[in-house]
Amino acid sequence: MRDILYHIVPKLEPFDYSLHHDTQFINQEWVLINGIENTKAMYLFKPNNELVISENNNVTKTRWSFINSNFLSITTADGIVLIKAFYKDKDMLVLNQKASDDYAFFINASVYNTTIDSKEDIQKYLKEKYLKKASQLISEHQFYYIQRFKEYGPYTMKELFNKVKNKAVNAYCLVRDVNEADYTKKLRIKDLMHELN
Repeated sequence: MRDILYHIVPKLEPFDYSLHHDTQFINQEWVLINGIENTKAMYLFKPNNELVISENNNVTKTRWSFINSNFLSITTADGIVLIKAFYKDKDMLVLNQKASDDYAFFINASVYNTTIDSKEDIQKYLKEKYLKKASQLISEHQFYYIQRFKEYGPYTMKELFNKVKNKAVNAYCLVRDVNEADYTKKLRIKDLMHELN
């Protein structure tokens, strides 16, 4: 899983105080996913600059503060540490100690209706998240379809679904992405509909 997590590092969005602080950072339950198979740790950044860390029912309170841009400082047993903060979508926080290649990956448990206690829970969460994201991309993307030797479109998947539902189009018609030149992939409307379910 470590390789999968580090694969997303180049795609991270820097922490932006005006965008993220109030709605996606403060008072959110951030579950640390690095090493969750050994210890479950949850971080809660409070508005009064208190950081509450719960590890296997042991609670530690320390301090954090916003410095500038996307830098935070966190007081640890070793002193004050400078941390660069990033996001991946709205529900994944990534912290990186300044001048280090070590990253701490967190999932926002406040927006997820199931507990995250194990590596399997993380895998399930990520699978659901990216399947949902893929479904949204497919439903908004445009496709051409061919029926009775004539091409129609482009239509979004939602529009194609409604055409099939209203029996204006056969679900077995071949489709092609707007960026493809032909129908050699042999993709049918039914195949796209299957991906949305």
